[in-house]
Amino acid sequence: MPTTPGLPPELQELFDRSDASRSLTVVLPPGRTVRGDGTPALWLSDDPATLDLWRSFRAEEPHSGLTPLLLDHLDGDPARPWDDGELWPGDMSSPGEHDPAEVLAEWWDEHTERDEDDDLTPDERLEVTAPFGDRWPGLAPRRNGAVEPEEQADRCAARVLREKPHLRLGLVAARGGSDALTAAGWQGAVNYVNDTAMISAVLRSWEERFGARVIAVGFADLYVSVAAPPATKDEALRVAAEHFAFCPDNVWATSLAEYADDLLGDPVWRFWWD
Repeated sequence: MPTTPGLPPELQELFDRSDASRSLTVVLPPGRTVRGDGTPALWLSDDPATLDLWRSFRAEEPHSGLTPLLLDHLDGDPARPWDDGELWPGDMSSPGEHDPAEVLAEWWDEHTERDEDDDLTPDERLEVTAPFGDRWPGLAPRRNGAVEPEEQADRCAARVLREKPHLRLGLVAARGGSDALTAAGWQGAVNYVNDTAMISAVLRSWEERFGARVIAVGFADLYVSVAAPPATKDEALRVAAEHFAFCPDNVWATSLAEYADDLLGDPVWRFWWD
């Protein structure tokens, strides 16, 4: 196998070709490479991550080509999905193959369409997604934040680690957290979409429009820092519509309007797929 100069052997195998420009100055803590469908998917630390460790690897990302993620596990089963290798990188397409506006519009139509197993009446479904009903409102406009996205990511990572000090460090050969989900073969949203590249395409769009950064990933959970969260109710409603299309389980138990209120000024977006 070709090696990647400047990286420890356990990280070299995450890359499929050599690249002399890659390097790493941070000391790698104890851990191992996890394989998904026979393919090296990511490197996983043995012990919980610290904020300083995560920040150090984020600073190294331009040189190492490795994106750090804080990794959670399934409640009641610490081995899933990371230790067990429940990852399928070979099953994914490329994020660049998907238009985020088209992806979200398609998902919105799927989630607002009533099916025979639906517990809600048509009117109740429309109430959940009011004021838009079953009409896709389109992408929310871009916002500029008062804080740099990387600085916000550090702040939000500290918040998540305070809530979940057991999170471990994962390193993925990818250009940022959005693409890292696909590169690692994560399938936390498998009940809604089999190709994580479509999730990554939307996250790329949020990176550009809101300064979003993926900071933590669980079995079916995702934590995203946001440098420019919505500041008005109208802005929040448009973002909430995207969240509903992206992860309807976030909204079904409440309503789009109530969910939008919770988005106002919140720098952490959390998603959970049933």
